[in-house]
Amino acid sequence: MSDVLSEAARRRTFAIISHPDAGKTTLTEKFLLYGGALAMEAGSVKGKGGRRSATSDWMAMEQQRGISITSTVLQFNYRDCVVNLLDTPGHRDFSEDTYRVLAGCDGAVMVLDAAKGIEPQTLKLFEVCRDRGLPLLSFVNKWDRPAREPLEVLDDIESQLGLIPTPVTWPVGADTDFRGVIDRRDHSYTRYSRTTGGARIAPEEDLDPARAEELDGELWLRANEELGLLDEVGSEFDVETFLAGITTPTLFGSAMTNFGVRKLLDAVIDLVPSPRPRTTADGGARALDAPLSGFVFKVQANTDKAHRDRVAYVRICSGRFQRGDVATHARTGKPFATKYAHTAFGNDRETVEEAFPGDVVGLVNATDLRVGDTLYLEEPVEFPSIPAFAPEHFRVARPADVSRFKQFRRGIHQLDEEGVVQVLRDPDLGDQAPTLAAVGPMQFDVAKWRLEQEFGAPTLLESTPYQVARQTDADSAVPLRQMSGVTVLERSDGVLLALFESPYWLDRVIADQPELTLDRLLAEGALREH
Repeated sequence: MSDVLSEAARRRTFAIISHPDAGKTTLTEKFLLYGGALAMEAGSVKGKGGRRSATSDWMAMEQQRGISITSTVLQFNYRDCVVNLLDTPGHRDFSEDTYRVLAGCDGAVMVLDAAKGIEPQTLKLFEVCRDRGLPLLSFVNKWDRPAREPLEVLDDIESQLGLIPTPVTWPVGADTDFRGVIDRRDHSYTRYSRTTGGARIAPEEDLDPARAEELDGELWLRANEELGLLDEVGSEFDVETFLAGITTPTLFGSAMTNFGVRKLLDAVIDLVPSPRPRTTADGGARALDAPLSGFVFKVQANTDKAHRDRVAYVRICSGRFQRGDVATHARTGKPFATKYAHTAFGNDRETVEEAFPGDVVGLVNATDLRVGDTLYLEEPVEFPSIPAFAPEHFRVARPADVSRFKQFRRGIHQLDEEGVVQVLRDPDLGDQAPTLAAVGPMQFDVAKWRLEQEFGAPTLLESTPYQVARQTDADSAVPLRQMSGVTVLERSDGVLLALFESPYWLDRVIADQPELTLDRLLAEGALREH
C-alpha cells in the first residue's frame, strides 16, 4: 500500500470560508484559473453581461442571487499535487452545510475583506473550524480597494479570533496604489500588473530591493518599515503552532485582480497538511494504508436535471478506492456497489476509476446513503456522525395542490436527507403538514424553490410561533406536550425536539422542572448572538 501513502501525501483537501461578499467565490474561480482548470477566462459572481456564471455556482437560484447556496467539490492539479477544493455556501443561513463540508477537509482558507476585517459570519465559521481542529490560512482580500492599515487587520484577527496572525506576505501599497507583495520567507518582492477585468493571470515581476525602491519609492520604504515592526515582535511562521490552531499564516492580495493569488495557492500546497489518519467513532484512528474507508459529508439531488439523480459525496479516509468496489454500508451492514462514481467540477462530471485518501468521490443514485454514513472494505470501521445544528426558524409546509401530494412527500423526504432543512413531524399528522426547521430563513426559500422546480410540488409555508429547540426524550415528551407554548416533534433520525415559543418560556420550564431532559443542540443561538 506504499502507493496509497505516496498518493495521499500529494493531496491537499481544503475549503474556503468567509463572510458574504468578502470574495470567496471569486477566489475559488481564480484558484481554478491558476491551477489550469479553466480553459476560458475566470468568471465572477458579479460578472458583466455576457460573462458566464461562476463555475462553482451551478444552481439557477445561486446564479440569480449571486451567492453560493450549495456546496460543490472542485478538483484540479497544481504543481505535483492534487487539489480538492470543497466549495462552501457563502450565506450565513447555510452554516450547517458548511459544517458538514468542513468535516471532509484537512484545512481551510479564511477570506477577510480588507476594509471590514472580521465579520459576524467569519467569526461563526472560524468557530466551526476550531471545533473541527482545522488549521487555518488567512487571506486579506480586496487590498486594491480602500482598506484598513495592515497592522490593524492583524490586531483584529488576534483580538476577535484569539489566533496569532503570522504574515507570510506583506503588501506594498494599498487601494489603487497596490503594487505587489513581499514574501517574508525569502524577502523577495513580487510586483504585479493588472489585466482587463482580472480575467487572466496577472503578469508578475520579481524585483531586487534597489529596483523596487526605484519603481515604488515611498510605498516600498513604508512596507519595509512595517516589516521591521513585525520582525521586532517575532511574528514568524511556525508549522507546529499553525497545525495546532494557535497561529494563522496570513497573506494579502486581491482575488479580483489576481494580485497574490498564486502566492496563496502555493501556501495551500506548502502548508495545508496532507490527509492524516482519521479518528473513528470508538476513539481509535484509521491508518491511511488500511483497507478502503470513507464517510458521506454531503448528499445532493438533481445535479443532473436530465436524470433526476442523487449523489452522495464521500471523503476517502483510507486505502485505494476503485470503481466497482463493493463496500459495506456501516449503518445498515448491507453491501454497497460503487459502479457509478465520478469526480465533480461544478455540475460537470467525469467518471473516476480510482481515488485515494483526501479525495472526494461522488456516488450516483446512492439512495440509501445519508450524511454521516461510513463505507468500508474488509476491516469494519465507523466514523463519528456529523451533528445537526440547532434550528432557529420554523415553518409548517403544506402542498398547495393536494393532487400533487405524492410529489410533495417525495420532495420533502429528499430535502430532509440532503440537509437543506430539518424535517420535523407530528406523529398524528405525519407527512401531511411537516414542520421545516432551519438555521436561517433563506433555507426555506431554497426548499420551496426546489419543491416547486424539481419535484413539481407547489408548496405553502406557514409561520409558527416557535423560536428555540431543545433535544428531549420520550419520558419528558409526555409532560412537555401538555404545556402551552411547547410542542414536541420527531426528526427523521428519531430524535425528539421540543420547540418553545420563546427562550424565556424555555428558561422557566427548566427552572420549574429541572428533571425534564432539554439538551442544547450544536450552535444554539449562534446567529442571534452575532
